[in-house]
Amino acid sequence: MSARQWSRDLGMGARFALTGGREAWVRVLLTAVGVGLGVALLLLTTALPSALASRHDRERVRSDMTYSSTVKKKSDRTLLVATSDTTFHDEDVRGRVLQPEGPRAPLPPGVSAFPAVGDMVVSPALDRLLKSPEAKLLRERLAYHVSGTIADSGLIDPHELAYYAGADDLNATETTTGRLERIDAFGATGQSEAMDPVLLLLVLIVFVVLLMPVGVFIAAAVRFGGERRDRRLAALRLVGADGRMARRIAAGEALAGALVGLVLGAGFFLIGRQLAGMIMLFRISVFPSDLNPAPALVALVALAVPAAAVAVTLFALRGVVIEPLGVVRTARPSRRRLWWRLLLPLGGLAMLYPMIGQGRTNGDFNQYLVVGGVMLLLVGITALLPWVVEAVVARLNSGGVAWQLAVRRLQLSSGTAARMVNGIAVAVAGAIALQMLFAGVDGDYTKVNKNDLTRAQMSMDVPDKVPTDEAVRQLSGTRGVTHTTALGRSSLGDGRDEPERQSTVTVGDCAALREAARLPSCKDGDVFAVPNSKWDTDTAALGKAGTRLYLDPSYGSSFKGEEIPWTVPKDIKRAGSREDPSGDERGGFLFTTGALPAKAASTVRATVYLQLDESVPDVRELVRNSAARVDPLADASTWTATTQSGKFTSIRTGLFVGATCVLVLIGASLLVSQLEQLRERKKLLSALVAFGTRRRTLSTSVLWQTAIPIALGLLLASIVGLTLGTVLLRMTDTAVSVDWASVLSMTGIGAGVVILVTLLSLPPLIRLMRPDGLRTE
Repeated sequence: MSARQWSRDLGMGARFALTGGREAWVRVLLTAVGVGLGVALLLLTTALPSALASRHDRERVRSDMTYSSTVKKKSDRTLLVATSDTTFHDEDVRGRVLQPEGPRAPLPPGVSAFPAVGDMVVSPALDRLLKSPEAKLLRERLAYHVSGTIADSGLIDPHELAYYAGADDLNATETTTGRLERIDAFGATGQSEAMDPVLLLLVLIVFVVLLMPVGVFIAAAVRFGGERRDRRLAALRLVGADGRMARRIAAGEALAGALVGLVLGAGFFLIGRQLAGMIMLFRISVFPSDLNPAPALVALVALAVPAAAVAVTLFALRGVVIEPLGVVRTARPSRRRLWWRLLLPLGGLAMLYPMIGQGRTNGDFNQYLVVGGVMLLLVGITALLPWVVEAVVARLNSGGVAWQLAVRRLQLSSGTAARMVNGIAVAVAGAIALQMLFAGVDGDYTKVNKNDLTRAQMSMDVPDKVPTDEAVRQLSGTRGVTHTTALGRSSLGDGRDEPERQSTVTVGDCAALREAARLPSCKDGDVFAVPNSKWDTDTAALGKAGTRLYLDPSYGSSFKGEEIPWTVPKDIKRAGSREDPSGDERGGFLFTTGALPAKAASTVRATVYLQLDESVPDVRELVRNSAARVDPLADASTWTATTQSGKFTSIRTGLFVGATCVLVLIGASLLVSQLEQLRERKKLLSALVAFGTRRRTLSTSVLWQTAIPIALGLLLASIVGLTLGTVLLRMTDTAVSVDWASVLSMTGIGAGVVILVTLLSLPPLIRLMRPDGLRTE
């Protein structure tokens, strides 16, 4: 067959689709909308790596962390940068206080000039928040005058809360609890940490699971209008076209819808691209300019979608007999064969089998085998579901009128019913497998914190230049704070420069020390030794009366000074070890405040632990405001029971964002498909009503036509999803367990989408059942 004849027949089909009047235009529009929604999501997905890379690049370029143990020397090119991050209503606020030390000090990205002392430049999102009524407490905390905004190049996304403030009182010799840096350039150096194999596997599976339903829906969308197309194909045979030519013309009609769908998809993508800057899902958003699909991927989508439209149409018509007097579809079709349909999931399992037990210690998983195996398993659903629907509905007979109408319709066109459900079944199967994998490896990326939340709910490290008593007074007077415990930490050893033996020092009043050890009795001026605690081997030897020891003035800082001598007293007491509120077991020496040498106060790094009355509104914001009054660079940390890996959390968040988009696509595409099928049966429905069939009976039959395939599809999806999830867990060398709550929730969400679409299609169904539907021209 020559390419010229192919192009002529495809072009003829496209002309029929575009010049066939109102009916043809409606059919092309429905196909184009279904294809366009899929194309838009494909383009958005292909643009996602570019958007994430842009976020990472901007974050790397603005980095001000040196991770160096030495302080740079002051010059006309250096800049003092103090970290002043905070949190407001669970939203992170990135803050930096800047003090240029010369005219050539580096400007942070997105800032045109250094803010003056007492001024700050803010991100647009923070500017809007500060102007809102609910930000009163945040305005009190950030007591700077807003003098400008940060450009997009200095932000990771349009909703980031960030600011740069100006100061002139930063001192590089003070450690400010490690929150002060001297830099001569912004930007991180060195190689980034490699992602472990299990996280890479998660990323691969997420992309496959999110894209597969899109491909299934595009394949289903190009098959709209089957029954009306049959009549046109019969007419073509009547005027002399052979069967192959008729099929190519039908493929040309689908090609026209796909090409229009590409145009609509590009429009939907551009609309979604602009909306991306205004929408925030799961605390993630991107700049519209970041959503730039790779040209090669755009070209692949532009070529693959029309080619798929032609291929799917020819495949669908392969067993159809097109004759001048009609298309043979009403006769009982040959029974679908099962054996070749089982080859797809079995082939997928065969591709994944070699990686079972690999875990994260044997290198990366083979990406081609992972993608190919998961795709074959999910595509296997689309091959198995028509056979399952046909086999089940063939055995359904008895029932009411609505049931009989639904079952008979399914027996005549089980393939059409299965195509509607294919996409949702693939999405649910992938979601179940991912939920099992996430739940299985969650413990590997979730750290259970040692913090005792019954003894404290927040803590604050006291800056070096602030007296501990002043910090305790400010925090204790905060509304909602019921109790404070201040514990200082330092170290001492048996030598001045490099002691052979060392031990820790804890400082506090008697009540505070009881939070860190079991004391026999206590009064101000006492000193205690806590030997043989966890990780402590030197206290027993150092704690002998009369031993001369030296307190380290550089503990926890880069400040260097002369060690402070101290002699172990004769009346030193013994105490038992106990975990402090943060979960650390403090051994070594315990000093009451009166026993600490006066010169040693500067060696102590203090932490204040706070108990809160959770019934007080915004109690944590009040505490953070008090911390800011103690020192603008200080911040109080909120304690949580667990901490999760940032990369793992980002992948899970990306899954939620992508799944939300796919669910929207599923709902929209199903609605378009349902409306197309109802439009095809307009005359049949009108005829049934004209012969006395009740509208309620017809509506119920439509519900049954949807419920039966979706129930079978979700059952098959659950089986495939559980199988895939089990294999993925075995691949990561993780114990296999089923989170039945997630399985039921994913299945329920899939069923809910279909039920919602069915309910939305009922009003058009009622309108189609009017007697004027029998009118013809």
